[in-house]
Amino acid sequence: MPELPPVPKLLATAVQALGGKERKGQQTMSAAVAHAIDTGEHLAVQAGTGTGKSLAYLVPSLRHAVRTGRTVVVSTATIALQRQLVDRDLPRLADALATPLGRVPQFAILKGRNNYLCLNKINSAIPEEPEAELFDAFAISKLGREVQRLNEWVSDTETGDRDELAPGVSDRAWRQVSVSSRECLGKSRCPFGQDCFAEKARAESGQADVVVTNHALLAIDAISGIQVLPEHDVVVVDEAHELVDRVTGVATAELSTSAISAAAKRCSKLIDEQEVDRLEGAAEAWHELLDDLQPGRWDRMPDGAAPVLALIRDAAWNARTALAPQGGSSATGDPESAAARNQALAAVEEVHDAAVRVLTTFEESDPAAHRDVIWLASEDVRGVARRTLHMAPLSVGGLLRSRLFGTATVVLTSATLQIGGSFDNLAVTWGLPPQSAATVDPALATGTEAPSDEKALRWNSVDVGSPFDHAKSGILYVAKHLPAPGRDGLPQSYLDEIERLIRAAGGRTLGLFSSMRAAKAATEILRERLDTPILCQGDDATGALVRKFAEDPEISLFGTLSLWQGVDVPGPSLSLVILDRIPFPRPDDPLLVARQRAVESRGGNGFLSVAANHAALLLAQGTGRLLRSVDDRGVIAILDSRLATARYGGYLRASLPPYWETSDPQVVTKALERLTNSVAQMK
Repeated sequence: MPELPPVPKLLATAVQALGGKERKGQQTMSAAVAHAIDTGEHLAVQAGTGTGKSLAYLVPSLRHAVRTGRTVVVSTATIALQRQLVDRDLPRLADALATPLGRVPQFAILKGRNNYLCLNKINSAIPEEPEAELFDAFAISKLGREVQRLNEWVSDTETGDRDELAPGVSDRAWRQVSVSSRECLGKSRCPFGQDCFAEKARAESGQADVVVTNHALLAIDAISGIQVLPEHDVVVVDEAHELVDRVTGVATAELSTSAISAAAKRCSKLIDEQEVDRLEGAAEAWHELLDDLQPGRWDRMPDGAAPVLALIRDAAWNARTALAPQGGSSATGDPESAAARNQALAAVEEVHDAAVRVLTTFEESDPAAHRDVIWLASEDVRGVARRTLHMAPLSVGGLLRSRLFGTATVVLTSATLQIGGSFDNLAVTWGLPPQSAATVDPALATGTEAPSDEKALRWNSVDVGSPFDHAKSGILYVAKHLPAPGRDGLPQSYLDEIERLIRAAGGRTLGLFSSMRAAKAATEILRERLDTPILCQGDDATGALVRKFAEDPEISLFGTLSLWQGVDVPGPSLSLVILDRIPFPRPDDPLLVARQRAVESRGGNGFLSVAANHAALLLAQGTGRLLRSVDDRGVIAILDSRLATARYGGYLRASLPPYWETSDPQVVTKALERLTNSVAQMK
């Protein structure tokens, strides 16, 4: 094969073909990614909004894939970025580089099996068992309408991909037409195996140069030990600031009375009635136990819990053995029966594995040495308390270290990777050794033993900057004169401050609140006070609300966590971002509290390593909503005075871009009024 053009030349060709402009940060990043691929050293890249980071990692990735014949996996956290890559960036880039690369590069998108329609399930009569609390006319009618629409959609879709269904359907409706990997019959046994949407997607990915997937599937590939993704030697993790949370989510399990009962129902008519009764009895015992316990984290096994968990474990194992005797396959007989048996098997295995996981955790007497965090949560469902036991890994650093960084060259990128001015704080949560030994001890940051293979886990980092001049484009205003936030909702002084700021901005405000209750309360009160309209998250689908917000500069949009990362509105419709408080994790969040205590038990600063880092990431994401193009101007107003007065305030501000800072309300009001007037004159 003739030598391919170097990455800088390919990047220049791509930028020219796509009608863009050469950017120094993009060139620096593409060169760093190419170097990482060539040397096998992992790389963390912070690339601000507007850098063009997608192109910066796709160009060297495509060159590597074409040159070596090996697939590159690109993992993202959001559906929006997946769609951008597959529908816009990669098609245009493949055409632009076809001539210099000698052929048109191939790409594909791959998701977990349960993201695709299952033709066997749709064409069989094996409905999901509705849970007791959903036995009401409205819920069943709505569910029926959604399932009917899915049955009609199957004849129109070419991919069976849930994300292509618009408008979407509830998770409950989707479960009626999809299966998990455990429930799947397998291509060879399924009567629809040749037409299976999931199998087609997997086959396409096996032939692709670049496969776009999500962090969840990347985690499943690492955790399960079963190869889900095609053979690859390079992984690019975009939106890498979300990697730990997404992997933790996949590795989290739960055990509820309804899950045990549902498993028993699936087994009825398939195994001996006595075994089904044992499983039902275990469900009743679990319900009685949880009913007597207070919600919260389990530092030790509660009295009476171990025998009930052993009962659940044994009943589930007996049912599993009956479904698949002598460890043989359950997929025997006609396809419909085999599918029903597989679904039952998957259900009892989940129950069994969850019970074993809890019992194993408490075999270790020292709470600080527990690998899993166990907690009981209570949810109100139509006035009835529904209790569920959750289990999540204290750290995923060891898993990522061995299963991700130990098997491929990994490039991690995001607009926000430096916390407190350092890459190390995030790196150690990924399982990488710190670059500066004085910065943080990986054993303290992750709650696990420090890696013994640090030399094999060499990594580099680079901040390629941003095309924005933050000091000239944005003002960071900290309302130092306001009282520190309390627990009793938004104080009157906060509402007065928000009103004053929105008036000066003429609307054009994104309000980011720490809770939905605060967002709704502010919306209700300020709608009465202001002449400009306010939309609140929950009034409509989030995407529809953001579109309305972008179309009318007088509109303000209030919301909570998903808006901290999900709003991309360049231009005059967004000139003011308000944050009501520093987004520290809830003090009763069992997982984060456990991680904080694990750090402290080893002599570290749990608050900085966990709570402050969590807040710093969200602050960077939230404030990043302001500047989305080089022409944007505006103000970030943080009402929480602790950002200016508390000892950790400087640490948090070091995680933000270098905005011009002030605590003077008059300076900010006049700046917003000038900006509002200049926008009006431009019209």
